[in-house]
Amino acid sequence: MRKYLIVMVATMCLGISSATAVRAQNVGWSAERKQLKAQQKLEFNALKVQQRNRKQSWNRQRVTSAERAQANHQMKRERRNLKQRQKDALQDLKDRQKAVSDMNRAYGR
Repeated sequence: MRKYLIVMVATMCLGISSATAVRAQNVGWSAERKQLKAQQKLEFNALKVQQRNRKQSWNRQRVTSAERAQANHQMKRERRNLKQRQKDALQDLKDRQKAVSDMNRAYGR
């Protein structure tokens, strides 16, 4: 009977500590998501500034219309690629969060 009581108390302590860890982990996900969003915003703003500077440099030199068209096309491609990378990073975060919650749900019961 004594061993049973000790095992029950130990099990309850482990259950409480794992529940606290899961709650703390959920807070970490939202903080990580906010950090990712802030980083993505900075990356996008940096790209915009870089492209704006490139366009302004055209005013100081001779650039043919074909070169402008090619550069504009390249800049659009860069913006599109950046948005896709950011979208993939956010989806990756969501997938990791879902995998962890599924794992916790499977082993928690």
